Amino acid sequence: MKSLSEIETTAKRASRAAGYSWGIAEEVGKSVRLSELFGFPGIKHLNQYYQNKKKEKFNDIKLIDKINKSNGLSFCPIILGVHFIDQVKNIETLTKCSIEKLAYPLLLLPFLSRSSEIIGKKLLFSFDESKFLLNFNVSISSNFWNKKNLMLAKKVEISFLNNEDNFSDQDWKNLYKLAEGTFVDETDSLKEGAAGAGLTDND
Repeated sequence: MKSLSEIETTAKRASRAAGYSWGIAEEVGKSVRLSELFGFPGIKHLNQYYQNKKKEKFNDIKLIDKINKSNGLSFCPIILGVHFIDQVKNIETLTKCSIEKLAYPLLLLPFLSRSSEIIGKKLLFSFDESKFLLNFNVSISSNFWNKKNLMLAKKVEISFLNNEDNFSDQDWKNLYKLAEGTFVDETDSLKEGAAGAGLTDND
């Protein structure tokens, strides 16, 4: 089994050989490492994309808007991913954005996961019937499982989710009331022993 370090280094070098700058290649290496760590086929899709890139042209997104339409060519997931990370704080104000004709959409996934950590919000990434919930670059929940023919997504949507508790106020109150059973009543001896309560100045 290949180590994550090997995966990152090889993906980075392959990306440089595919024509990307060392800076972008380094971002690809980090993202493919993350993709494999989360159990998604990063190496497989990167390899397929680079093989396809020798024969086809792909469109680059530089400025990401609420609606991003294709001029006929599929968008490059790597350039999109790098710019998404760079612009995520501005894109967040849009609440949601969509991209038409994205090549190899799973390659965008780890870039979005890293973006989720940057802004401290969960992201929902969806295309076709696949949905991915990205949780602060800690985990990815999805209904994806070994699906094939993911060379192109006709339309993807990325939504920024507001941070909310997964429980009701009543559930919290009930649990907090139970937790109160561990609280210790403050006594005179505890007050005297508390930090800053002594009468002696040691400075």
